[in-house]
Amino acid sequence: MNLIEIIRQTIGAMRAHKMRSFLTMFGIIWGIASVIILVGLGRGFNTDQKKRMKTIGVDLMIVWGGRTSSQAGGYAAGREIRLNITDAIQLKNEAYLFKTVSPEVIRPVPEVSQYNAALRPVRGIWPEYQNFRSLAVSQGRLMSPEDEEQSRRVVVLGVDAAQQLFPGKPAVGATLMMAGYPYQVIGILSKKKQNGSYGSGPDNTQLFVPYSSMARDFPPSARPWHIPGYLNNLVLEVADPDQHEAATAQLYRILGNAHHFDPTDEDALWVWNTLKGAKPNARIFNVMTMFFGAVALMTLALGGIGVMNIMLVSVTERTREIGVRKALGATYRDIRSQFFAESAVLTLISGIVGLVIGVGICFAMQNAPLPDFIPAPEIVPSAIVASILTLGVITMTAGMYPASRAAHKEPVECLRYE
Repeated sequence: MNLIEIIRQTIGAMRAHKMRSFLTMFGIIWGIASVIILVGLGRGFNTDQKKRMKTIGVDLMIVWGGRTSSQAGGYAAGREIRLNITDAIQLKNEAYLFKTVSPEVIRPVPEVSQYNAALRPVRGIWPEYQNFRSLAVSQGRLMSPEDEEQSRRVVVLGVDAAQQLFPGKPAVGATLMMAGYPYQVIGILSKKKQNGSYGSGPDNTQLFVPYSSMARDFPPSARPWHIPGYLNNLVLEVADPDQHEAATAQLYRILGNAHHFDPTDEDALWVWNTLKGAKPNARIFNVMTMFFGAVALMTLALGGIGVMNIMLVSVTERTREIGVRKALGATYRDIRSQFFAESAVLTLISGIVGLVIGVGICFAMQNAPLPDFIPAPEIVPSAIVASILTLGVITMTAGMYPASRAAHKEPVECLRYE
């Protein structure tokens, strides 16, 4: 019996038992599609998380003042370290392992436009901050070095702040009164997909002004932060990601000399390293992707059990046919090949349909508008290869046992079967 005849008989059997064949094939189809979709979703979550982390910044260190835990330079332990603008200038001049540095002052300031009022956080920064914090404008421009040098009263609005202060109205070029001072809106930030932040919230909600303007117009007034040049924190971009440890040591050494604390005293500063923070997140999403893949492969294996079950039922139903064929001279190999080929055709048809559905759903989701919390699944070649290999194993195991069982039947017993 040639392959075409075997395929013809298999399709005829599927038509004769439509519901049974559909349910059997559905297990394989859903299993293959599940592998592609679930692994794609896991990889999509990982990629989306990395993109959201990049909105905070790549290879950054955000530094806050801490409290010393040991004596140094004649100063007692437990002393509070308060960062100031001199620290930012010194790091900019001396910390060669860092690419860029910016001070940051964060304060809630009353804002009044001709349309609305708000009390949103304002961040005083150096212009370099905008680059390594991945700030981009949808309208207008970002702050320039001249804005900082000349202490211009200019402001860049987060998209949410712009919608509140200028609802449905043009904002760029307008005047915004901030604590009684007139600031010109020069830009509106592009909307960010941002899972987390530090300080006072996501960038979409903030207002950004030159540090020099903020230090002049909105100096901290409450104790103990009324000291001149007080900073909430420093933000630094590491020049070489492979030298994070050396850069951290240099940071502690420079600030330790400036504030008279031991450079080995890690409690003197609180440092958030975004590169180190990204590694645990990547491990979590990689494990999640592997879990999704394992669950999908188990689903595919259960589909294979369904194929084996349907082939065993088929062997039982066709017992007399097997006896007649053996009586007419069919060999053990002929019977085994027939049933194995029928199982393989059933499995392969289901697998092809499952691959098309899985890839099609991933492609459709990539091109469809999705909520922010649902990432677009990626089409992962390794998932397709794994599903094909698993399908091959299923074809061998689910087809060989029923085929071998059919081939071992005795002709006399088969002919007696009712």
